[in-house]
This record gives sequence, structure tokens and C-alpha cells, in this order.
Amino acid sequence: QVQLVESGGRLVQAGGSLRLSCVASGRSFSRLVMGWFRQAPGKEREFVGLSSGEFKSYGDSVKGRFTIARDNAKNTVYLQMNSLKPEDTAAYYCAAGGLITGAPSRYDYWGQGTQVTVSS
Repeated sequence: QVQLVESGGRLVQAGGSLRLSCVASGRSFSRLVMGWFRQAPGKEREFVGLSSGEFKSYGDSVKGRFTIARDNAKNTVYLQMNSLKPEDTAAYYCAAGGLITGAPSRYDYWGQGTQVTVSS
């Protein structure tokens, strides 16, 4: 069993930056594939990025603006978001699983989400 808790979401102006954190407890963190997803009202959950060991992958809409980092000693994965746009407004979720995939259905554990709102 893995428990995930996200934090760091807030209201920010367009062009600004924000860092989200996700702390995991339970299974060996370093072995987990950690994903970030987001969901805006009325839309499907969207893949933002993932981290597995040294491998990272990002969704097309955030490439070049968002960066994932992880600190295995702190059981924490971060999502650094730069050059934020109003269309980045969504609830952001971290997820944990064993497969390197951008498909939400393949992740086993989810956090409760943290809201990011980008004003124009």
C-alpha cells in the first residue's frame, strides 16, 4: 500500500512559476514509477509527466515548461511548473505504479489532488 499527499497548489498569475510536492509513504519509493496528472472541469485526466529512476517523460502540452524531480531520501517527487498559462488551471494529482506509462488507468495509487489556478 502506498499513500500519496500532494501540496503546493495555489492561485498564480500567468507567466509565473509554482512547485508542487508529493510525499509518498509505504512501499519502497525509489522503485516506484511516479506520475503527475491533471484534470480540469469537464475534461479527461491528462498526463503531465513521469519519473522512473533517471528516466523522465512529459506530456506535449508541458514540454519545456514543466520539470519533474524526485528525492528518494525524502520519498518526495516534485513538479516544477514554469511559464504557467491559464490553460494549465486544473487539479493536479500524483500517482504511483510499476509501469512506465502515461495512461492513468495503469497507476495503482493516487493522491487527493491539489488545485492550481492560473489567472490571465
